[in-house]
Amino acid sequence: MPANPPLILASSSPRRLALLRQIGVEPSAIEGPEVDETPRPRELPSAHASRLAAAKTDAVAGRQPDAARFVLGADTVVACGRRILPKATDAAVAERCLKLLSGRRHRVYTGVMILAPGGRRAARVVMTAVRFKRLASDELDAYLASGEWQGKAGGYAIQGRAEALILAINGSWSNVVGLPLAVTADLLRGLGWRFAP
Repeated sequence: MPANPPLILASSSPRRLALLRQIGVEPSAIEGPEVDETPRPRELPSAHASRLAAAKTDAVAGRQPDAARFVLGADTVVACGRRILPKATDAAVAERCLKLLSGRRHRVYTGVMILAPGGRRAARVVMTAVRFKRLASDELDAYLASGEWQGKAGGYAIQGRAEALILAINGSWSNVVGLPLAVTADLLRGLGWRFAP
């Protein structure tokens, strides 16, 4: 089987890299895109995730003179209603997010954009609904003390201790981690990526 063209992951997230490897995709390069992630006024969460996925893909593709390559960009947004929750930069932000999510259902959106050789593109936004239990103060304190919230959208990482705080999930689990694997694999296949048997 002929080798695939190089694939560049337009993300510095170790979680996205691990997820890609889980389905047998090994990027030839990883480049962190530098884009402004500030939501626009009245921008809906799904539109925000889609826009940033495209912006990250284009930012990294613009640095690559070789057009015979794939570039994959993604952005994950945690939303409570129409409100986009921030990435937790400190414990106070994480605490505010978790208190907002406590006892409620929220949505996680990931925008995925793939640029293929020849300038072909494919994109999707995937939504997963997540329901948190009502958090007792000791549960909240223990999670904040764990430090897992650092840099995470909405102040939690489902692939860690936060899974004990989640009552239900409807949709793709890997989407909440940061990359919906089934959709990503389908987009790659549709653009000509050949998965090893």
